[in-house]
Amino acid sequence: MTIKQGTSQETQRSLYKRMVSKAEPRPPRLRNAVRAFVSGGLVCLLGEAITDFWERTLHISHKQAADPTVATLIFLSALLTGLGYFDKLARFAGAGLSVPVTGFANAMTASALEFKREGLVFGIGGRMFQLAGAVIVYGVTTAFFVGIVAGIARLMR
Repeated sequence: MTIKQGTSQETQRSLYKRMVSKAEPRPPRLRNAVRAFVSGGLVCLLGEAITDFWERTLHISHKQAADPTVATLIFLSALLTGLGYFDKLARFAGAGLSVPVTGFANAMTASALEFKREGLVFGIGGRMFQLAGAVIVYGVTTAFFVGIVAGIARLMR
């Protein structure tokens, strides 16, 4: 496919886009999906193992062990981010590692590390919560509306 002289720029752009789409390699979607599925499952398996550990160590119920489990997963992902391993794992695992709470902890830690040269308060403290602020606002707003719907549903019973 060649672009002839005298053709309009819009035609040239569309021809160019078609040429690029034909030459561009197709992403290995099935392989990526399997990797994400397996790695997400491994994160869940690790979470269950940590939950069992906290249950036995602290002699608490499965439900009560959820909070220290989440804190442990956040700590581990922040530690792996700080040591430079999380990004390498995430490149291989894809969304299976990035979507759960580990991905959020990675984003917070990476943001803090990026701005550490600006100081503790304005760098790490200020920049780290730019990302978290949006997540917290969305979570609080969603919880508010879910609470309203739940309250209305109780009143209608």
